[in-house]
Amino acid sequence: MTDTAAAAPTLRRSIVAAIIVAGGRVLLVRRRVREGTLSWQFPAGEIESGETVEAAASREIREEVGLRVAPTEVIGERVHPSTGRHMVYLACRVVSGAPYLADPEELAELAWCRLDQLSDLIPHGLFEPVRDYLDAALCASPAGGVGLA
Repeated sequence: MTDTAAAAPTLRRSIVAAIIVAGGRVLLVRRRVREGTLSWQFPAGEIESGETVEAAASREIREEVGLRVAPTEVIGERVHPSTGRHMVYLACRVVSGAPYLADPEELAELAWCRLDQLSDLIPHGLFEPVRDYLDAALCASPAGGVGLA
C-alpha cells in the first residue's frame, strides 16, 4: 500500500498582493530574496489556512510595512508567469500609519511610485487588470497623501 499523501506534490498556498494607492502613488517593496525574476513588487504574502484574502492582506501589510489597511476590492487573479504562484490582487486603502520596513529581514526597501516609474521597476509589465486599476486610481488620486517617501 502506498502513502498517497507522501506521493502527492506539496501544494503551495496562494499569494495575496496588496495594491495600495495614496497621494497619486502606489506602494512597492523590494524583497531581500528575489522570487523568480521579481525584484520590486507589491506588498504580498501567503494566505494562511482558513484565512480570507482580505484578512491575509491586512495581516501581511501590517507585518511587512506597518500600515493598517482596509481591503476594498479584488482586482483580479492569475497564475504568475514568473513564479508559477496563484496570485490574488487586492485593492487596499490606508486606514492609518506611515509605511516603514517593519520586516527588515524580508524587505530591503519600499517606495511610493508614480505610474510612469513602474515600467522601470517592474520591467515585465503589470497584470492587465492591475494596470487598468492603477491607470484609473493614480490618475484620479490627488497629489499629497500619507507618508510619501
